[in-house]
Amino acid sequence: MGAKKEKRVVLETRHVKKQFPKVLANDDINMVLYEGEILSLLGENGAGKSTLMNVLYGLYKPTSGEILLEGEQVEFSSPKDAIRQGLGMVHQHFMLVDNLTVTENIILGSEPGKYDFIDYKTARKEVVSISEKYHLHVDPDEVIENLSVGVQQRVEILKALYRKARILILDEPTAVLTPQEVDELFEVVGRLREDGVSIIIITHKLEEVKAISDRVYILKRGKIVGERETSQVTKEDLANLMVGREVVLTVHKDEKEVSGEPILQLEDVVVKNQKGINALDGISLDVRPGEIVGIAGVDGNGQSELEEALVGLLKLESGRILYKGEDIAVLDTKQRRGKGVASVPADRQKFGLVLPMKVSENMVLGFHDEKPFVKGINLALDTIKTHSERLVEEYDIRTPGVEVPAGNLSGGNQQKVILARELSSDPDFLLVAQPTRGLDVGAIEYIHSQILKMREKNVGILLISLELEEIFSLSDRILVLYEGKIVKEFLPENTSDKEVGFYMTGGKKTAEDRA
Repeated sequence: MGAKKEKRVVLETRHVKKQFPKVLANDDINMVLYEGEILSLLGENGAGKSTLMNVLYGLYKPTSGEILLEGEQVEFSSPKDAIRQGLGMVHQHFMLVDNLTVTENIILGSEPGKYDFIDYKTARKEVVSISEKYHLHVDPDEVIENLSVGVQQRVEILKALYRKARILILDEPTAVLTPQEVDELFEVVGRLREDGVSIIIITHKLEEVKAISDRVYILKRGKIVGERETSQVTKEDLANLMVGREVVLTVHKDEKEVSGEPILQLEDVVVKNQKGINALDGISLDVRPGEIVGIAGVDGNGQSELEEALVGLLKLESGRILYKGEDIAVLDTKQRRGKGVASVPADRQKFGLVLPMKVSENMVLGFHDEKPFVKGINLALDTIKTHSERLVEEYDIRTPGVEVPAGNLSGGNQQKVILARELSSDPDFLLVAQPTRGLDVGAIEYIHSQILKMREKNVGILLISLELEEIFSLSDRILVLYEGKIVKEFLPENTSDKEVGFYMTGGKKTAEDRA
């Protein structure tokens, strides 16, 4: 019997440390990556995952320690250095130029040719060759802005492969993909591994770690706290290592009889986007007290316009928004809040908080000019402080105190500040948009439990989320939003993520075309 082939180390970090002025982001990181391996990097928000990848990719210089490629010590002063040495990185937010073609984006900065003349024909041929080799099917002449998110991601991967990357870093690669696109990505990643490419995946989705990776490192507070063979560990084990306590991964939702008149109704609502195109194209929906209605859809199909129309930031072209039977489309945001409409916005930093302001001030935003938070013409600072301290304890917000700026808190704790403010206002209707975007499993568990508590209190809830697992876990009904229209309604127990994903990408149109 032949000797087992020894795995070849292609990348290694030895005692890597990255110190920022007030934060030790990476502390004594020792990590190896083998040839043809898929390695996952797991950790809570702020654990140091992205910092470490940015060190490997040349965006940051390590404070101390060594990086070795193929056993040789290397120093990268920029991503260009890393790319030259065979490292590629696909960022969570793609680095593509919308009005250029696929080929132009792929060759950008590495154009073939002489004397300022770009040999576009040769470049296009190379792009087609690579895309066929790895089954990354894209139209080389299509303009980026016309492509779906999943296809744009393929372009990013092709960009790295065009530059001869043998090590590929994928940062949250499935964050905005449908289930079908996730399957396609995993097939591509599998083919890359077979070809000897080594891959590091940063993700917070435990299901995906189990599905795709060979090995996993767990980071906590800048240190590696565990390394496991993925096949030898459960999702629960990984979650516990990440958070440092037992985490309930399954959402337990009680059966609930929903009856009565809708608390919220949209009737033939039309809203235009900034380009003057109908972002919401005559949509109608209703939400009843004690019901969670989930809006599923690929990003950019009208979710943000629906959110902004409901809270009063966007004017309706036509249609009505009925709240308890009253048309509130003519009311401003404050008036809607005064009637019991609460919202947790998709962009917590832009629309949910004023980051330089104190946690206590953010806790009363929107209600700061109402009793008991005012005394005459002045803010009742003692009352605001007491109120905020109670909410910090009640919602388990990790903060040195209520006097610190909200911008100093982690993403998960910023989200908890918004939840605490909105839910403590005792609403009858709650709009929750992307409630757990970018959060770790511990924060997700807590936020889901708070949303379900509001359901138990008979609050009507509209949930907008790009996370299909979240939609299925929390929703009583699922509505699919595609190109500004509600194209399908499902009960979660009677459908699957694949079927919902089919309609999210215009499957209804495809099915009708075939008929």
